[in-house]
Amino acid sequence: MSGRRTFRAPGRVNLIGEHTDYNQGFVLPAALALECRVSAARTSDNRLTVRSLNLKEERSWPLDEFARHQDWSDYVAGVALELIEMGVGPVAADLEIESTIPIGAGLSSSAALEVAVALALCALDGARLDPVEIAEACQRAESNFVGLKCGIMDQMIALLGRRDHALWLDCETLNYHTVPLPPGCALVMVNSMVKRELASSEYNRRHQECDSAAAHLGHSLREATLAECEKLPDPERRRARHVVSENARVEQFVAACRAGDLTTAGRLLYASHASLRDDYEVSCPELDFLVEAARPIEGVIGARLTGGGFGGSTVNLVRSAAVPEFQTRISTAYREHFGVEPAIYACATADGAGEVVA
Repeated sequence: MSGRRTFRAPGRVNLIGEHTDYNQGFVLPAALALECRVSAARTSDNRLTVRSLNLKEERSWPLDEFARHQDWSDYVAGVALELIEMGVGPVAADLEIESTIPIGAGLSSSAALEVAVALALCALDGARLDPVEIAEACQRAESNFVGLKCGIMDQMIALLGRRDHALWLDCETLNYHTVPLPPGCALVMVNSMVKRELASSEYNRRHQECDSAAAHLGHSLREATLAECEKLPDPERRRARHVVSENARVEQFVAACRAGDLTTAGRLLYASHASLRDDYEVSCPELDFLVEAARPIEGVIGARLTGGGFGGSTVNLVRSAAVPEFQTRISTAYREHFGVEPAIYACATADGAGEVVA
């Protein structure tokens, strides 16, 4: 096969605004210099074939029958199907996937895969879709084919990220703008190495509980007030309270970043974690430990769990000069407490997805 083209999409960390995206709220993710790459070429065999170089596995489908395999390849098939519904393809192609985004770390390896595959299939077909159309197709693929009722944040940041910036996103209108990150600070992810089997089912349950809360109120949680939330039965009351308070924290965090007020920014990160732990109940002992262990380390501005929860990573806003000491101390504390070495990623931010030009 000749004429291979390569496309990349970054992982992401969400600074603040967790579990608000599927509630039509506000989020503030940043794209990371960890990425999924898809090398693609057209074929003549009327099939879509994909290989994971990381997992050393291959899957293949006839273009008229995309069966589920209940594994990583469902993201690929789901994207192909959604694009076909939009008039893109079907494309007979050979895809090779390689990723530096750790799976299960809460850094959105799945959305990066979806977006890189979508860009590849669109390019091979000669189709031109705008970033929002691609993001929406990838979100539908994950919801409809994979079965995880996700919001659109991960796909949007994978496409629209900008180096040294976060992306403020309104998940109802899909309006967005970039927010400069505080100078002299780094984003450090600490992977708890915990992978919860119940994460997907509990994620969908939280989605259902929020839908129930919105139905009780007669409008979306984006429009709710804290006073309204207190009138709901549990657990809807606590789920809604998290969403409403988290939306406010996103706006306050953006203002703090623009004002250079790192004290307020840090306070908001810790408050977000407490809300996710107590009201949304998606934390775990390992994540709680990592957040509390970060507090006394010099140079740490704030910390919270990031991603869906039940495991995965914390995001830590740390003064750049303090990163080496932070890495040493947090690793030692976690290893001594749990007997596990955490994976730590002091990541640069990155631009959004696109074709890799040699």
